Amino acid sequence: MRPFPPVRGRNLRALGENVGGVPGELSSATVPILDVETSHGRARAHLHVVDDPRGVLILGHGAGGGVAAPDLVAVTGAALSAAISVALVEQPYRVGGRRSPPPARQLDVAWTQVVDRIRQDELAGLPLVAGGRSSGARVACRTAESVGAIAVLCLAFPLQPPRRADAAAAASRLSELELVRVPTLVVQGERDPFGIPPPAPLRAVARVRSDHSLKGDLPAVAAAARAWLVDVLG
Repeated sequence: MRPFPPVRGRNLRALGENVGGVPGELSSATVPILDVETSHGRARAHLHVVDDPRGVLILGHGAGGGVAAPDLVAVTGAALSAAISVALVEQPYRVGGRRSPPPARQLDVAWTQVVDRIRQDELAGLPLVAGGRSSGARVACRTAESVGAIAVLCLAFPLQPPRRADAAAAASRLSELELVRVPTLVVQGERDPFGIPPPAPLRAVARVRSDHSLKGDLPAVAAAARAWLVDVLG
């Protein structure tokens, strides 16, 4: 692992963020990277660590995207501003340069192994919020119990793939959300072609003016995530 320098939780400019709630770009020059050998290849965790964190947020990326997705960057900045450490996890297939994800069981195994490794040393003993965007949110839901998450944050949960012409409607993924037995926040674009999950007793849904990318209103995405994270982590 690369050297692991301490990073001040409130010093957002050191991480490339814009103070005042406007999302910016996270500077990779200041972010330690942890390579983790999993059963399905090498994964990578980008560690954004604050002093005296109240908890840790571990986020996964979408199916064909990466950890630099605008909504992931915005939520990372929001969490850091609330004294919450963040790990952004790249699945082995993306580290290997592939865009098409492997079967769900492989994603889940690799994710679980990375989370376990991060919590052994770097972020040990902290309350864990698991999450991700799109495909990464599905992984976080399916594995929430096994990794010991106290809450789950879903960005652009892909509820039901848009129906193709002359094809039967795809199955809903609502059952994956309903697997989660801890507080859950879904941040969803009002124009998301995958639809909008319904709220439930343990599941809040925040709608923002955007599509599946959530790029249409990143400040709203960051604000919703920050308020909920502060609430669940105390």
